[in-house]
Amino acid sequence: MLHSFRRGLTVLAFALTLLAMLGGAAQAQSLDDLRASGAVGERFDGLLVARDSSAKSFVDQVNAQRRKIYGERATAQGVPADQVGRVYAQKIIGDVAPGTWLQKPDGSWIQK
Repeated sequence: MLHSFRRGLTVLAFALTLLAMLGGAAQAQSLDDLRASGAVGERFDGLLVARDSSAKSFVDQVNAQRRKIYGERATAQGVPADQVGRVYAQKIIGDVAPGTWLQKPDGSWIQK
């Protein structure tokens, strides 16, 4: 089951990358810009946080997409969606640029 879950996460990573390349290329660029400006940060659970109120609507849209994907993958793998989000957060955090704000489980912030 763990092997199947890991394989599923690889598929999830590919799907998110494909989404960014196809329909979400402009949104991905905006996300990178918002991360670089510090207006948004990544959470430990695979979701975004609006660090500036001007980014709230954008963050809500991205989080809705992420929750949908995490939920679908969780259902397919038979695991909780929050577990999928936390595993995927590791990939996101590994891929973001230095200087990106990261929120830890205790609510504190660090920069990568």
